[in-house]
Amino acid sequence: MTATIDTTTDQFLVDLGQQLRVDSVRATSGAHSGHATSSMSAADLMAVLLARHFRYDFDWPDHPGNDHLIFSKGHASPLLYSMYKAAGVVTDEELMTFRSLGSRLEGHPTPRLPWVDVATGSLGQGLPIGVGVALAGRRLDRMPYRVWVLCGDSEMAEGSIWEAFEHAGYEGLGNLTVIVDVNRLGQRGPTRHGWDLDAYARRAEGFGWRVVEVDGHDVSAIGGAYALAEGEEDRPTVILARTRKGRGVKAVEDQEGKHGKPVPDETEAIAELGGIRNLRVDVERPPAATAPRRSQGVHTTMPAWDKGDKVATRNAYGEALAAVGAVREDVVALDGEVADSTRSGVFAEKFPDRFFECYIAEQEMVATAVGMQVRGWTPYVSTFAAFLTRAHDFLRMAAVSRAKLSLAGSHAGVAIGEDGPSQMALEDIAMFRAIHGSTVLYPCDANQTGHLVAGMADLEGIGYLRTSRGKMTVIYGADEQFPIGGSKLLRASSDDVVTVVAAGVTVHEALKAADELADEGIRVRVIDLYSVKPVDAPTLREAAEQTGCLITVEDHHPEGGIGDAVLDAFTDGRPVPRLLRLAVSSMPGSATEAEQLEAAGIDASAIATAVRRQAADHGTV
Repeated sequence: MTATIDTTTDQFLVDLGQQLRVDSVRATSGAHSGHATSSMSAADLMAVLLARHFRYDFDWPDHPGNDHLIFSKGHASPLLYSMYKAAGVVTDEELMTFRSLGSRLEGHPTPRLPWVDVATGSLGQGLPIGVGVALAGRRLDRMPYRVWVLCGDSEMAEGSIWEAFEHAGYEGLGNLTVIVDVNRLGQRGPTRHGWDLDAYARRAEGFGWRVVEVDGHDVSAIGGAYALAEGEEDRPTVILARTRKGRGVKAVEDQEGKHGKPVPDETEAIAELGGIRNLRVDVERPPAATAPRRSQGVHTTMPAWDKGDKVATRNAYGEALAAVGAVREDVVALDGEVADSTRSGVFAEKFPDRFFECYIAEQEMVATAVGMQVRGWTPYVSTFAAFLTRAHDFLRMAAVSRAKLSLAGSHAGVAIGEDGPSQMALEDIAMFRAIHGSTVLYPCDANQTGHLVAGMADLEGIGYLRTSRGKMTVIYGADEQFPIGGSKLLRASSDDVVTVVAAGVTVHEALKAADELADEGIRVRVIDLYSVKPVDAPTLREAAEQTGCLITVEDHHPEGGIGDAVLDAFTDGRPVPRLLRLAVSSMPGSATEAEQLEAAGIDASAIATAVRRQAADHGTV
């Protein structure tokens, strides 16, 4: 039926909520899968938001003044898509393509839809990202848009949720409102706290939030709660809404075992909900706003070091980042309370308004960066490389979100020395290589680092730069170019018997080994594989053809690192050359850098020994 009721009344909101339920039932039943009951519990909450409080121009998704709505409980996507139908931007025909091949309406929301900021569905991520969007609005954009985040009560068990609560409370983000759909039931049964709203309230209040408890099916009370949130300026608001999962359909309402499934009888459920409706909502548009200008490229003189200087690549990262920030006002830097070690503190000193201290909360730090790039900012995120592993799921989902991030992991590998294995990143290259569409860079000297930092500013997708703690000799001139996907041929001759492929700290060990072997009459080709992904396949293939053997040497575990990156150059069906990997295969302890490299079998002596053995075994010496 087509309603003709007064859209200013509470009855309209009630009917709109029922329409959202019906359309969620229809979409999931048509797909024979999906989360109907999770959508039905939050329908009234979203009906009131869409019709009365959300400010958005659906014809201009990039309007700088638009509010932002993030479904942290991304499995409730049928509800979100039903909202889009009510707003007139998704047709009923498209709604019924839910979860089908080629449809924009995927099982969990992604930015394939222009009104979706980020992909959600891995619980505990929408709110942390929302904090980043709100923080951009408060400290960077300085615009009055509001960020609304819908959370489920099950994900309130995630530690990342409480990292976000603390971060938002500390920053006083009055432009952030979180709506928690407390429907009591998770996937396999009741949640930890059920309908005990006070259990959530006590913790939220402890982090400095305003807490409003409400009946999540009372449209008048919901509207009052939203109005209170909009009146807050200096603290975020959480609305704890007591709801019933599967609301309105007796067969599933507040029933265990109904999660993630269509309702048993679609026809009966629709009749129970009052039938199909075709209500339209004219969503209020935001006030006029001017989008900040965004730059492209890095047009400046980068810091330069003389050949022979001893400089840690982490130091070069800090200097280069500050240089990029001087000409790119869209660049922001985030750090996990180690800016003095990662050297992002150089940027912080020069541009304090664009530096964000995220403390020891790596998941929230990455999520904040994802939120900031939603608003068009260009984030550089830094911490010890080992600790970025904590945020792997956020990075994985950032790729699904089509996010643009640059990350720098310092203190990589056994070369950090005495700190021992808890601080050593030995899995990071593998982790970042596995992320869809990622770029992985590993510089070996300061000038190379500077050029790569500048190049990351306009990279698409997730970019990762691996830096080292110790000082390394500058081997490249300041004018040298380092294109993404390239490599550098440091030693080469027609008499080369093997090729040594290295990156970062092992480049210097490979050069020492090559010079030692040259004195013995053994010629070795040396490739600096600073771009680990994408890898320079043509150069590697040529080296394989001309020398017959590749030896990879890396300060990383053998699984997923440089050795595997090199192997990828030969997965097109062509003959695979002889390959030998030198990598960190044992568990390191505490020792000096030189002792660590020797113990791991990746120092110059180990490389030289491996070359001699290969040359002897194949009769080339």
